[in-house]
Amino acid sequence: MKLRKLLYPFSVLYDGITRLRNRAYDEGWKESSEYYIPVICVGNLSVGGTGKSPMVEWLLGFLAAEYKVAVLSRGYGRTTKGYLEVTPSHHANQVGDEPLQIKRKFPDVLVAVCADRRTGIANLQNRAGVIVLDDAFQHRKVRPSFTLLLTPFDDLFLDDQLLPAGNLREAAYNKSRADLIVVTKCPDPVPYAKLQEIQFRMQLQEHQKIYFTRIAYHDQIHSKTESLPLSYLDGKPFTLVTGIAKPEPLVAFLKEKGFDFEHLRYPDHHRFSDADIEKIESKDLVLTSEKDFVRLKDRIQKFALYYLPIGLQVLNEQEAYFKETVIDHIQGFSPPV
Repeated sequence: MKLRKLLYPFSVLYDGITRLRNRAYDEGWKESSEYYIPVICVGNLSVGGTGKSPMVEWLLGFLAAEYKVAVLSRGYGRTTKGYLEVTPSHHANQVGDEPLQIKRKFPDVLVAVCADRRTGIANLQNRAGVIVLDDAFQHRKVRPSFTLLLTPFDDLFLDDQLLPAGNLREAAYNKSRADLIVVTKCPDPVPYAKLQEIQFRMQLQEHQKIYFTRIAYHDQIHSKTESLPLSYLDGKPFTLVTGIAKPEPLVAFLKEKGFDFEHLRYPDHHRFSDADIEKIESKDLVLTSEKDFVRLKDRIQKFALYYLPIGLQVLNEQEAYFKETVIDHIQGFSPPV
């Protein structure tokens, strides 16, 4: 923490660079492309761990029933290059763990990876009615028609600093580019007064709305061959393996359940080595996150590897309003002239 404070002068320099870059797009000095179909951006101001994947999956859960939806991601950590459409038979190192997870859960949704979002959209726009961009808030070459900006309850961008002293990719005032601000990973329960305080601190503009969500853990665990009730873990020591940005909510949930486990923690999007696999396979019973399972399932030869799915729950009975806000945008979308 002290070291990061010493890096504050570099954050000031970084702020100047990002301000100049954003101004170049805001003033039209650099081109930002618009499209004739709705493009919904799900992004954040912070580095990792804000809950983008559950949000994308929640959107797909109701949009895919009404629209031909495509998802475009950079495909973080993949070994391939260029534009690539994801199939369920791909491996995580080819397309990224999150796009592969989405494709396997929504096989009828067109999922693609491409570092250049304009190239990706050009390949998708004639085959989809709506495109969801995963983690594209800083990709200013594309001007989304609608933007969701995510920030976790216990690590609000309002309380953070710019890189490298903090974890912000750009200053908090850039929240003005968002249509919706979504506070994710809220605790259960959370005082309504605290939610009101956060809403007041956000200083929303007239066009903006705010919603609050929490992680909803499933009541079953899954392996490649079976599904079992979460209670199966009662009285069974196990090992939790995580390679996600912020495993703390998962760890807290399992501790609240009274489970007995050790935790092997790896960095976000960790590329598991042979030594890592050997260590994991030495354990009798292993639980992991759904995203990690996508990367581990083809390398772990034992059956005792399970994952606990997560979902997203909108607080204060606002789910219907949240969905309506998104659908109203799509229905009222007007292509650029």
